[in-house]
Amino acid sequence: MEHPLLYQINSRCWLRSLSDQTGRAVTFANVPDSEFEQWQRLGFTHIWLMGVWATGARARQQAIDEPNLRSAYDWMIPGWSEKDVGGSPYSIADYSVPQAMGGDAGLKHFRARLNGLGMKLVLDFVPNHVGFDHPWVAQRPELFVQSATRIEGTFAQQTSSGTKWIANAKDPYFPPWSDVAQLDYRRAATRDAMKSLLLSVASRCDGVRCDMAMLLLNDVIARTWSHLPTVPDAPEGEFWTDAIPAVKRANPGFLFMAEVYWGLEGHLQSLGFDFTYDKSLYDDLIWRNHSWAQRRVLESPIEYVTHSVHFVENHDEPRVAEKLSPAENCAAALTILALPGMRMLHEGQLTGAKIKVPVQLSRRPVEEVNREVLDGYEAILFALEPTSVGKGRASILRPRAAWADNPTGLNFIVVQWQTKGPDFDLVVVNLAPHPSQCYVTLDIQELASHDWTMNDLIGGEMYVRSGNELNLDGLYLDAKAHATHVFHFSPAR
Repeated sequence: MEHPLLYQINSRCWLRSLSDQTGRAVTFANVPDSEFEQWQRLGFTHIWLMGVWATGARARQQAIDEPNLRSAYDWMIPGWSEKDVGGSPYSIADYSVPQAMGGDAGLKHFRARLNGLGMKLVLDFVPNHVGFDHPWVAQRPELFVQSATRIEGTFAQQTSSGTKWIANAKDPYFPPWSDVAQLDYRRAATRDAMKSLLLSVASRCDGVRCDMAMLLLNDVIARTWSHLPTVPDAPEGEFWTDAIPAVKRANPGFLFMAEVYWGLEGHLQSLGFDFTYDKSLYDDLIWRNHSWAQRRVLESPIEYVTHSVHFVENHDEPRVAEKLSPAENCAAALTILALPGMRMLHEGQLTGAKIKVPVQLSRRPVEEVNREVLDGYEAILFALEPTSVGKGRASILRPRAAWADNPTGLNFIVVQWQTKGPDFDLVVVNLAPHPSQCYVTLDIQELASHDWTMNDLIGGEMYVRSGNELNLDGLYLDAKAHATHVFHFSPAR
């Protein structure tokens, strides 16, 4: 199974930055070659363009007027103007690309260039709701959750059949989102409309990141909307078990990625998602719960890990450079890059950006590049590129105590990768702020039949290890604080 290396880009801010740098209007139709070359150089297999779809005027005005957002804009971009605010990319007025970003034709051209270089395009699909500027809200109000009277969390919408009180979208644990309308998946017509829309989106990309995908589960819907009218003939099956196969029949090899929380990740995998967010591992790494991170990857079924999206930053989370030191940042990054599954990096993460930009902005502050972070990430990515990491068979190895009363083995993440032939690769991370030691038993057949050259592709050191000793005792590791190693093993000559 492929283990994608995904790069998330804030499309609006990225195009604006490129335009400012080049002194010309950059759209999806004329992105500089240097961007594609950089993605190739770093080994990315998939590019997620976040925020390509149109946001409506009402949602944008709400993003301009909202006091808390205005305060954030003031702090980030002193002297900002309304043209710097695009509105939430998750309040979608239409699944089309604005002409200012190159239009649908520009996105098609971008995808062709990306595919021509062996990379694939991932776009957003927001299944739970549409922006209240979307034409369906006025033209097809029957597709939405409604109230017979005005209640909190609804808004008035004029339709051909009179005023309707349509629910703002929400999840069960937080107040409603004020710029979006809640689709009603208890209705067969809504499911049919959204499946058709999903098929349309899928025809324009190679994969989708499905926003808050668990909100469509029947039991979540029932819990969230039990206070509003139900539908007597609601479909019994899950939306995803019908929609995902339909898309994959029409688009072989298409990728489904789910944003999902609340312990529902495995359930979404069982419904057909190729990859689901691994927020629990993210929390362990960001909050420095090193032994928990190790236990999580060791005790989770390998199939679950392989179908997870591993990350330490995305547009919803604080910048990792704000949370972790450069050395910790790189150690956490190599951890998620070493695991089987989808590995995700976020625009700005590699340069040590610290400012979390509201998604409503289409311009972001310029931050100085942190050379220590950038050099660390590039060293890791360049070291991984020629190896079997992300390409072969992965084994997550269990560290053993180096000696009695030495608990530091709990700080290690050790992942072995192998393709064909005797050579294999071993990724070693010490997450702790102090030296740590352990032994690991390598998962290699005929290990004792060779002595082994052990070449550190990050540090440059080379060692020779006895195959007999490796087979009997395991590999001894003594790692510095926040150490990152990518060892390539080959039979000694």
